[in-house]
Amino acid sequence: MLAVLPLLAVLSLPLRSGAAAASHHNCNAPLVSSLPHSSFQSSSQSSVGYAAHNAKLNRRDGAGGWSPMVTDQEPWLQVDLREQMEVTAVSTQGRYDSWDWVSGFLLLYSDSGRAWKQYRQEDGVGRIVGNVNSEAVVQSKLSHPVRTRFLRFVPLDWNPSGWMGLRVEVYGCSYKSYVADFDGRSSLLYRFNQKSMSTVKDVISLRFKSHQTEGVLLHGEGQRGDYITLELHRGRLDLYLNLDDGRVRLGSRRVAVTVGSLLDDQHWHSVHMERFNRQVNLTVDAQTSSFQTRGDGHSLDVDYELSFGGIPLPGKPGTFLRRNFHGCMENLYYNGINVVDLAKRRKPQIHSGNVTFSCSQPQLVSCTFLSSSSSFLSLPPPPPASGGFSARFQLRTWNPDGLLLSLQLHPGPQTLELQVSGGRLLLGLHGSGRHRSEATTGHRVSDGLWHSVRLDTRNLHISLTVDGEPSSNIELWEPVESRGNFFFGGCPSMNCHAQIPSFQGCMQLIFINGQPMNLSLVQQGLLGNYNELQLDTCSIKDRCLPNLCEHSARCSQTWTSFSCDCSGTGYSGATCHNSIYESSCEAYKLSGSSSGFYFIDPDGSGPLGPTQVYCNMTEKKVWTVLSHNSSAPVTVQSSSLQKPHVMRLNYSASAEQLRAIVSGSEQCQQEVVYSCRKSRLFNTRDGSPLSWWLDRDGERRSYWGGFLPGVQQCSCSLEENCVDMNYFCNCDADTDAWANDTGVLSYKDHLPVSQVVVGDTNRTGSMAVYSVGPLRCYGDKSIWNAASFYQESSYLYFPTLQAELASDISFYFKTSAPSGVFLENQGLKDFIRVELSSPSAVTFSFDVGNGPAVLAVKSHLPLNDRQWHYVRAERNVKEASLQVDQLPLLFFLILCLFCHLYLVFVVCLVFSFCPIFVILHLVFYRLSCFLILSHFCCFLSHFSHFVSVSFDRESSVTYTFQEPFSVMQNRSSQASSVSTDSRAREDVAFSFVTSQRPAMLLTVSTFSQQYIAVILARNGSLQIWYHLQTDRSPDVFSPALNNLADGRLHRIRIHRVGKNLYIQVSPESCMLKYTLSSDAELILIRSLTLGKVTRMENLNEEVLQAASKGFIGCLSSVQFNHVAPLKAALTNRGSSLITIRGPLVQSNCGALAESTSHTLQGETHTITQKLPKFMEIVQKNIKNAHDVFKNCLKLQNFVQNCLEHGRN
Repeated sequence: MLAVLPLLAVLSLPLRSGAAAASHHNCNAPLVSSLPHSSFQSSSQSSVGYAAHNAKLNRRDGAGGWSPMVTDQEPWLQVDLREQMEVTAVSTQGRYDSWDWVSGFLLLYSDSGRAWKQYRQEDGVGRIVGNVNSEAVVQSKLSHPVRTRFLRFVPLDWNPSGWMGLRVEVYGCSYKSYVADFDGRSSLLYRFNQKSMSTVKDVISLRFKSHQTEGVLLHGEGQRGDYITLELHRGRLDLYLNLDDGRVRLGSRRVAVTVGSLLDDQHWHSVHMERFNRQVNLTVDAQTSSFQTRGDGHSLDVDYELSFGGIPLPGKPGTFLRRNFHGCMENLYYNGINVVDLAKRRKPQIHSGNVTFSCSQPQLVSCTFLSSSSSFLSLPPPPPASGGFSARFQLRTWNPDGLLLSLQLHPGPQTLELQVSGGRLLLGLHGSGRHRSEATTGHRVSDGLWHSVRLDTRNLHISLTVDGEPSSNIELWEPVESRGNFFFGGCPSMNCHAQIPSFQGCMQLIFINGQPMNLSLVQQGLLGNYNELQLDTCSIKDRCLPNLCEHSARCSQTWTSFSCDCSGTGYSGATCHNSIYESSCEAYKLSGSSSGFYFIDPDGSGPLGPTQVYCNMTEKKVWTVLSHNSSAPVTVQSSSLQKPHVMRLNYSASAEQLRAIVSGSEQCQQEVVYSCRKSRLFNTRDGSPLSWWLDRDGERRSYWGGFLPGVQQCSCSLEENCVDMNYFCNCDADTDAWANDTGVLSYKDHLPVSQVVVGDTNRTGSMAVYSVGPLRCYGDKSIWNAASFYQESSYLYFPTLQAELASDISFYFKTSAPSGVFLENQGLKDFIRVELSSPSAVTFSFDVGNGPAVLAVKSHLPLNDRQWHYVRAERNVKEASLQVDQLPLLFFLILCLFCHLYLVFVVCLVFSFCPIFVILHLVFYRLSCFLILSHFCCFLSHFSHFVSVSFDRESSVTYTFQEPFSVMQNRSSQASSVSTDSRAREDVAFSFVTSQRPAMLLTVSTFSQQYIAVILARNGSLQIWYHLQTDRSPDVFSPALNNLADGRLHRIRIHRVGKNLYIQVSPESCMLKYTLSSDAELILIRSLTLGKVTRMENLNEEVLQAASKGFIGCLSSVQFNHVAPLKAALTNRGSSLITIRGPLVQSNCGALAESTSHTLQGETHTITQKLPKFMEIVQKNIKNAHDVFKNCLKLQNFVQNCLEHGRN
C-alpha cells in the first residue's frame, strides 16, 4: 500500500527548534548574577580579593572584580552556567573604583570546559570591544546565539595606565535538549505505519557534534529509485537526494551537494533541510545551498523506514553499507516529529539499537601553534619502557611546510626532525658533517583534516606511520635514544638544526614513550615550556568557505591566507575579479582591433562569464554577431497545428549573456526569411497564426518584421508592397507559386528568436523553406555617456551602492583644477573615496572595518593639464590597487580577509572641474559617464533589480518569504534572536506607470495579520497604509495628493526606522518624514504581492477595493529590503517561493527610468532656487577636497528635508 502524506498533514505537525523551556520571546535573562562561587575559575588572581567569583556585574565584592597576576601571560576568566544555556549577549565592566579594565577580549565557549571554540561574528571577526573606564557597562549582543555551558573571557587589551579588571554578565535562557549518543555501531530506525511514505515536502533539522570525519546521519530509500542520504564526508556534509531519476538505477554515479567544512571539531553544528517538490534548501550553521533535485518526480517515496546513524542492510540489523555516525545528535526532527523523544519513550515506531540518551563523547584537548616563526611546545620525555623512544600525535593544518618534531639523539651529535614539506611528511636524521638520512610518506597531510602520526624506533630503524598506512623507515647503524626535551611545532633557534618554518596548525593526543602528555599541566607551568601556543582549542578556519574567489575560480589556502587559481576562468587578479576581455566589440575597436572573432564579457567583472562573438567593424558601425545552431535554410513539409514543425535555436551565448548584450546595445536585429508554396502564416478566415516564433522568454510572437510588436503582419504589409494587397503577408495568398516573406525583427525586448514553429505544410503541394539569421547588435550604451562639472558645488547624487566583497572603479578625466573628489561613498563606519589630491597625485582611500587605508599614485607630470587621464581603483578581500595612466600599479595588502564594505548612505560625486568620464562598477551596479561635446548624460543600470514587467487587471506576482510549516518551527528562534538594532526597519523602492485608478501597487502581509499596502486611491493620489497593531486603526499617509495615474513614470521610495517613516515620490517631491503610531516590527512576514490581491484578511475597505481592481500598467525596479521580487519571478519561474497569476510580460516599459538622471538635474536646480542661502553656506565651506566630502553628507540630509525647509 502506497500512502501519500498530504501537505496539510505535514503542516499540522508540531514543530520545535530546540524546544525552548524558557520563553524564547524573552531570551535575555541574566545568567551569572545568581551563580555560586564555584562557577567561576580563572588562570590566576592577584590575591584573594581579586578572585574570579568577584567578577559579577555591578558588584563590589572583594576588590571589586577579577584581576590576574601581572606575571600571567595568558589570562582568562571562566564561567560555568551549570547547564546548557542559549547565550544571546554578554556585558563587561571594569574593576570597581579602579584604573583596571579590559578594552578588548575574545569569547570562547565549551560544553565540557576542556575543548573550546572561539565565538566569531558574522564577518569572521573574533575580537569583542570592551570598556573604556571601570564603571560603564558595555553590552555586546551576539550576532548568532551560542548554546553552551562554559564561557571563557580572554583579555586582549586593557588600560595601559592600569591593569586588567573584569566584571561580567551573560544573558540568555535555558532550552530543552533531546540528545542521542551514537557509538559508531548504533542507529535509530523510524518505521512508517505504511509500506511506503510519499511526501512532497520535507523538513529535517538536527544538531550534531563528532570528532570523526565520516559517518551517515540519515538515510532512506524506496523501490522506485528514490533516496535521501545525509552524511559526513571528509569533515563536510553531503546530501544525496533523488526523486524518480531512472538514470540512477542504471548505475550512474550519485552526485552530492556539499555544505560546511571542519565539522569534525567536537562542537555542535546545526543542520536544516527544507524540500518542496524539487526545490531544496540545505543549511549548515550559517551557510545555505539551494538547488533542484535530480529526477522527474516531485515527491520522495521512501519504503518502510528512515535510519539515523547509518545505512543498515535489509534484514541484518547492526550491519552497515557505509561508515556509521560516531557522535551526538540533538533535537532531531523529521517533518515535525521529535525522533529522539520517541526513541527515549520507547515508542513502537522507533527501533533504537545501542543508542544512549546522554552525550558522553570524549572531549579531546587540542593546542594551536599560532606563529610560523616562533611557536613551539617543549616537553620532557618520560622514561621508555624499553630502549629507544616513540612519539605519536594527531595534527591538523593547511600549511604545506612546517616543523612538527625535533629532538636530539644519543649517541650524538644527531638530530631527528619531522616536518611537513610540500604537504607531505619528511623525516630527516642529521648526523655529524653533512650526513643525512631521509624518509617520506606519500600521504598529503595539509588538507585541514586530522591525521595520526606515529614515530618509533625498533630493530635498528626509525619508522614513520601516517593514518595507519604502511610505514617509511630510516635504517640505523646502532641503537639510539632520545636526549633532552621533545620540541613540537618548532624550537628555540639555539636548538634547531635547520631553518625550517614553525608549524602552524593544531595538535592533540600527544604521547611520548607511550605516555599521554597532560596539556593542562603545561598551561599551569608545571610541565615543559611553550611559546606562541593557544591551549584547549583548535583555532583552524576554512578560508575557502565561503569561496571568495570569483567566477568559479579554485581556492587554496594556508593557515593565514587564501589564494585563487584563475586558470581557465577568463579573469585575473587576487580574487579573479577582473575580466581579461573587453566588454563589447565597440571597446575592441576603440583599442585598435579589426574585424574577427573575440571573447567579450558583457558585464565586465560581474557574475556573467565571457562568450565568443564575431565583431564586424565597419566604418559607420561596429556589429556584434552571435550565431546559432541552424544557420542553413530549413525545408518543412507535412506539418500541421496538431503536429507542427519545431526548431529550437541554441546560441553561442547563454540566455543571461544574450540578455546583457542586447540590453547594453543601442539596437539589435535579426532577419527571418520565410519562403512558401501553399503554406500560410495566418488563417485567412479568423486571422489566427498558423506559424509563429518564440522570443527570448519563450513567449509566442506572430509578427514577422518591423520594430513594433503586436501587429500580425509581415514586412510587405508595413511597406505596402504585398503581392496580393488583400492579405497582410505574401504567403497568405496561398498560391501554388513560390512566395517570400522576409522581415527584420528589431524589437530588442523580444530578441533573440529562440524557437520557430511551422504548422501549415500538410496539404498537397505545400512546402516552406525558412532561415533565421544571426543576432546582430551595434552600439555600446555603457561607453558613450558624459558628465561635466563647471563649479565647485556640482555633484551627482545616486542611490546607495553596496560593495560587500569586491568593487572596481575606472574612469577618464581631464581638468585644470589642482584638486577635487571624483567619487565618495560614505557609510556609518565604512567609506570609499577617489580624489585628485594634488595636481600630480590621485588618492584612493577606504575603510572596510579594520581602519582607514590610503593608496596614492604620484605622477612626474601634472595631471591637471586638460588632457585625458585614466584611473582605475579596485578593492577586494585580499588587496586594493590603484592604476593611473601607465604608471606602475600600486597595491595595498588587506589583512582583514573577511571584512565587508557596507555603504549605507548615498554615493556623492563631487567635482570642482569638468568634464569627466566615469565607469563605476560596484557589485551589481554600473554608472557610466562620458564626454560628448561637453554635454551631460548619465546611464545608471541596476543589474540585480532593474526589471520591468507589464501587468493587466488579473496579473499578480507573489513572493513567499516563509511558509507556515517553516514559520511554526522557527517562531521561537526568531523571537529570541538578538539584533544589532532593535528598531524595526523596512526599505521599499519601485517605479510604476499607469492610467488606472484605484489600483493596488504593492502589499506585504504577515502571519500575525499585519500588512503594508501601497495603493492609488480613486482620485489617483498615492496612499501608504501601515497596519502594525491589529487592535488599532491603520496609519494612512498621502505623500502625493495629485493624480499619479497620469501615464508618466513615478519612483516611490519608502524607508522606516522604528516610528520614523521616510517617503519620496520622485520626480514630484523630495524625501518627506512621517511618524507612525507604533514602532512595532513586522512579525513573521508571509508574502509580498504586486498587483491584484485575491485573498487577504483584515483589509480596510478602501484598500480592499484597490486590491480587487488590481493593477494595469508597468512595474519596474521593485525592491523590498534584500528581495527583488520581479527579478526572482522572471529568473526563477517554477520556484515554490514565486506565485504568478494572470499574464505577466517582461518589457522595456521601465526604460523611461533612464530619464531620471535628467530629472535629477532639474531637482538640483529647484533645490538651489528654493534655498540659495543654504547653498551659499555649502559653497563657502568648500575649501578643499575633504570639505567637499563633508558637504556631500550635508547635501544628503538637505535633500531629505528640503521640502519642509523650502516652505518656511
